Amino acid sequence: MTLSCTTSFENTDSAAGKPAGSRKLRALLVAAAFTLVAWQAQAQTSASRSFPSEKGEIVVSELLTGLDHPWSIAFLPDDSGALITERPGHLRLWQADGGLSEPIGGVPEVYARSQGGLLDIALAPDFAQSRRVYLSYAEQGDDGKAGTTAGYGVLSADGRKLENFTVIFRQTPKLSSGAHFGSRLVFDRQGYLFIALGENNQRPTSQDLDKLQGKVVRLHPDGRVPDDNPFVGKAPARPEIWSYGHRNQQGAALNPWSGKLWTHEHGPRGGDEINIPQAGRNYGWPLATYGINYSGLAIPEAQGTHAGGTEQPIHYWKVSPAISGMAFYDAGRFPAWRRSLFIGALKDQALIRLELDGDKVLREERLLAALDERIRDVRIGPDGYVYVLTDASQGRLLKIGLKE
Repeated sequence: MTLSCTTSFENTDSAAGKPAGSRKLRALLVAAAFTLVAWQAQAQTSASRSFPSEKGEIVVSELLTGLDHPWSIAFLPDDSGALITERPGHLRLWQADGGLSEPIGGVPEVYARSQGGLLDIALAPDFAQSRRVYLSYAEQGDDGKAGTTAGYGVLSADGRKLENFTVIFRQTPKLSSGAHFGSRLVFDRQGYLFIALGENNQRPTSQDLDKLQGKVVRLHPDGRVPDDNPFVGKAPARPEIWSYGHRNQQGAALNPWSGKLWTHEHGPRGGDEINIPQAGRNYGWPLATYGINYSGLAIPEAQGTHAGGTEQPIHYWKVSPAISGMAFYDAGRFPAWRRSLFIGALKDQALIRLELDGDKVLREERLLAALDERIRDVRIGPDGYVYVLTDASQGRLLKIGLKE
């Protein structure tokens, strides 16, 4: 660091022929320079922390704090920032050089109680042209109960407003008193929109094909039902349904190697699981589960860990981490993480890394447990770093990478 100063004085030092006090000034400037350097180093240290891992030293940098229970993040193209949802109902734009925006206008009113509120966010596949932003959120009905709703608006050029917000999907009937909304939004390679839903804490509804609780639904981006959905023309089954028998789905992502949708869901007391939902298949809840009720008793409807006509998860946890957020790592930035699946954990306050071989989970590594923070969402940034949101009233956006 170089500091310079030009100053004139009326008094002089008769012995040296220099301005009086100049040596003191230089000493003060040098001291100030060293203090500034030390302060900057301390600030960088406090904003970044290192942790050991099986693949090398991990560096965690805080990019943002003060978020109100953030739920999801979507990166905008061309390094123009990211959109972040906050569960109480705010959508914000974060930019590395501009900080966090005020709440963006045009966001629909949400049911912000218990687990409800503004939830997932996804950009349209043609966002660069359409500027469509998709949101899922809890919405209250006339009787006070709530369900999951999804729609899209057009992000204004200045990023301050969602214009012409249009609802394309409503979970019906509305049965939630504040629990188990899900939800995650994923576009596949053909442009279909999948919405992973919770069962509103109403167990039997996951098996009811005339209801949209505990389902994965598949839609065109404008909300129309694709003609080849598995239950089209099979009333009273709902034509939106892609798969059923799910509990409370908190993560969904498209596998970049197979192109298949993966989802994960909370079990009750135990039994968190990962599934690869296939058209028309039944994923078991509450007939088959690896968990028990919160009371310690068996789930009343459960036939065991297996039930006829239902699919087994590809991976499950006997003890629930309370998984949330999910992202496949296919970036070139950190080759040691290739073929990994990152999952957030709320109860266990960790970032879970699963090593994959095709559709098989080979092993698990727990990361960042020393942070003692609930991890709500996990995404891979365009720069190849892993980004997570922590779930708190002073929630944070963290950037995570291997030391290079």
